Amino acid sequence: MSVVAQPSRLTMIGRQADYWMTVYKRTWRGSVFNSFITPVLYLVAMGMLLGRFVDSSGAALPGATSYLHFVAPGLLAAHAMQIAMGEVLWPVMGMLKWNKTYFSMVATPLRVADVFLAHMGFVAFRIATTCAIFMLALVPFGIYRGVPGVLAAFVVQLLIGLSFATPFFAVAARATSDSVFSVIMRVVVTPLFLFSGAFFPVTNLAPPLQLAAQLTPLYHGVELTRTFLLAPWEAIDWLVVAGHTTYLLVLALAGGAWAIRRLGRRLIS
Repeated sequence: MSVVAQPSRLTMIGRQADYWMTVYKRTWRGSVFNSFITPVLYLVAMGMLLGRFVDSSGAALPGATSYLHFVAPGLLAAHAMQIAMGEVLWPVMGMLKWNKTYFSMVATPLRVADVFLAHMGFVAFRIATTCAIFMLALVPFGIYRGVPGVLAAFVVQLLIGLSFATPFFAVAARATSDSVFSVIMRVVVTPLFLFSGAFFPVTNLAPPLQLAAQLTPLYHGVELTRTFLLAPWEAIDWLVVAGHTTYLLVLALAGGAWAIRRLGRRLIS
């Protein structure tokens, strides 16, 4: 009796590409404003209009020649976080509770890890497309120092997004009501957006709050993004970069393992 070989992980993930592209074709219009227009409005309002007052006050902005240059990398990193959160909270609950798509998927030869990794692939696609357009919008402002820094900052956005997407996927996989998501957005996402160094140096905070900010993934993402976009390539402190990158990578991988375990329990039970 011959044994049929199990398809590879990559093959099983690829089989779901058509589903996710179909989802995107049907929903992309509803995400245009939040994904592409809102970040540019933030950039104009905060970086250019408010920036005039900040620059005239002589505020110290580490590594930046103007408030626009300081805030733009922070807005980019925060945007990656927000896109990731939007793709793994309500969508995951919908596929488990409302339309039960995940249950249909695992009724086929797809494994739980295949389903999770395909969803993360779609999240990465959403982050890549939205952040790429945001970064193109930054070109006229003269923020970039060189192509290597721009490419490195783009990769950082994917890492930021996945460091949020995987652990909050795990949260969504076990949630029984979407009311908890509103709490997460208000209590987690909004404070991170405001106090993780995107709009002002965290050194302006009281020491306890400064330490709390430095423990958040968005802080590390903002620092990496700002370093690659604003610092000369030859002046980058690669040891510091390695520390920030390791933090985000460990969080993304640990969150992924946790998410697969929690999703498996939900689907099996």
